[in-house]
Amino acid sequence: MAAVTASTTRTGIRPVRRRLSPGRIVAWAVMAVIILVTLLPFYWILRTALSTNSALAAHPGDPLPVDLTTGGFERALGLQSTKEAIAQGGAGGGLKFWRYLINSVVVSTLITVCQIFFSAMAAYAFARLRWRGRDKVFGLFLAGLMVPTIFTLLPNFVLIKQLGLVDNLLGIALPTMFMTPFAVFFLRQFFMNVPREVEEAALLDGAGKIRIFFRVMLPMASTPVLTLGVLTYITAWNDYFWPLMVSYSDSSRVLTVALAIFRAQTPQTGYDWSGLMAATLIAALPMLVLFGFFARRIVSSISFTGVK
Repeated sequence: MAAVTASTTRTGIRPVRRRLSPGRIVAWAVMAVIILVTLLPFYWILRTALSTNSALAAHPGDPLPVDLTTGGFERALGLQSTKEAIAQGGAGGGLKFWRYLINSVVVSTLITVCQIFFSAMAAYAFARLRWRGRDKVFGLFLAGLMVPTIFTLLPNFVLIKQLGLVDNLLGIALPTMFMTPFAVFFLRQFFMNVPREVEEAALLDGAGKIRIFFRVMLPMASTPVLTLGVLTYITAWNDYFWPLMVSYSDSSRVLTVALAIFRAQTPQTGYDWSGLMAATLIAALPMLVLFGFFARRIVSSISFTGVK
C-alpha cells in the first residue's frame, strides 16, 4: 500500500483528455463560422477605410485594401486640407471629430452616472423598503418596458422645447438621465438577493436606511452597478434618433449624428466611403474596447441577478 501511494504521489494524476467526438467537431465548426460572420463586417470596414474611393469604385469586391492609404482616417480626424480631401475623393467639408467626440463623452457620462444613481435608489426602495402599494407601483413602473421608445419621442421633444433645452447637451441627456425601467429592475434583482441579516446587523449598530444604502448596499452592488454602467454607456453612445431631433449645431452634435452629416457631404464623384468607414471605426472602437474588457463580468452579473 505504501509503495502504491508513493508511486501515485510521484507520478501524480494524469489529466483526462476529452475525445473529439463528431458532435464536438460540429460545435466548434459552428462556433468558428459564427465568429467569422461576426468579425467580417469589422474587417470590411477597416478594408474600406484603408482604401481610396477611386480604387474602391474600380475594385469593389477585392478582399484586401485597394491602393493602401490612411487618407480616410486623416479626413475623419480633420488632418487633411480641403484640397487633399477633394483629391482623394472626399467632400472637403471636414469633420470636427474631437468636438463631436467630447459631446458624446459628456452626454454618455451624464446619462450613465445619473441614471445609475437614481435607479439604484429606486431599486433599493422597491426591494427593501416596505410601503403601501409597493408591488403595484413597481408593476406599473415595470410596464414601461413594453412601451416602444418611439412613442415617447414626441412628448419628450415637447417637454425639452418648453424647458428651452433644444440644441443643448443637457436636453439630449435629460429623457434618460434619471432612471429607466430596465435599470431599476436589474438592480432590484440584486438587492432582493442580499441577505436581510446584513441590514439587520447595520440597524443594530445604529445605522439608518440612508446610511445602509450608501455604506452597505451600494458597495455590495459594485459589480451589478459596473455592468449596468457599461450597458448604459454603450446605449447612450450609440443613440442616434433622439440626438438628431434636438441638436442642430456643432455645439451639441454627437458622433452618431455627425457621421450621418459627414455622409451627406457627398462630392460629385459619390460617397466618401473611405472617410465614412474610418470615422465609423474610430467612433465604435472605444465601445468595442469597453465591452471587450468587461464582457466576462457583464455575463456573470446578469446570470447572478437573474436577468434572462
